[in-house]
Amino acid sequence: MKTSKLAELQLFLDEKVDKYNRPGFIENDPISIPHSFSKKQDVEIAGFLAAVLAWGQRITVINKARQFLLCMENDPHNFLMHHTENDLKPFAKFKHRTFNGIDALYFIKSLSTFYKHHQSLEEAFTVPQQSANVEQGLINFHALFFSLDYPLRTLKHVSSPARKSACKRINMYLRWMVRSHATGVDFGLWKSISPAQLVCPLDVHVERVARKLKLIKRTQADWQTAVELTNNLKKFDALDPVKYDFALFGLGVEEKF
Repeated sequence: MKTSKLAELQLFLDEKVDKYNRPGFIENDPISIPHSFSKKQDVEIAGFLAAVLAWGQRITVINKARQFLLCMENDPHNFLMHHTENDLKPFAKFKHRTFNGIDALYFIKSLSTFYKHHQSLEEAFTVPQQSANVEQGLINFHALFFSLDYPLRTLKHVSSPARKSACKRINMYLRWMVRSHATGVDFGLWKSISPAQLVCPLDVHVERVARKLKLIKRTQADWQTAVELTNNLKKFDALDPVKYDFALFGLGVEEKF
């Protein structure tokens, strides 16, 4: 793409970032779920669960995430630390798409085990400072999350670059936790990962718009394609490429670009 075309595209995308990276974005997006909490651990637990459940229409995702957190008495960190076997009964009936009670119970088990030894879920995503992106952090997290005796069916609910997945939901979650901005949409809670290391969440809307704008050439929708998109976005902002997720998603969902 010629320099003049790049500059023109950057101006267009910057305008869309400014339009969508605003507090008004929160209400109708799954990010509203962690915004319901103030305690750091509650924010990151609620955010993780909302991101994992982020399949389908946003309103359905929000309602299902609220249902899951209601089973945790809307006190997720305290629930993970102190729940009894009897407290787990409501999760047996939980269902969203292919995520069911078996998966829910393993998520509670894995997260509970982790928080009994660590202060923050940030510690599960160890990314070397010299790494170009968060790939190794996602691989590390996947290995840690499934380090207990897990149901095979639950593996599909947490993606890993090691399995060639684009990891769109985990990348979205990391955007929430790592990016910081004056508008307060993303939280900026985690400091060990740089916004420059984030990879753009490649959902169907972002992928479609990115292809129309010639930001993707690969035909697959896998990890390498997500990295390709991110590397092209770094031409516009090397320090915060994933801010353009707001632009691409807004163009795809709100403007049907």
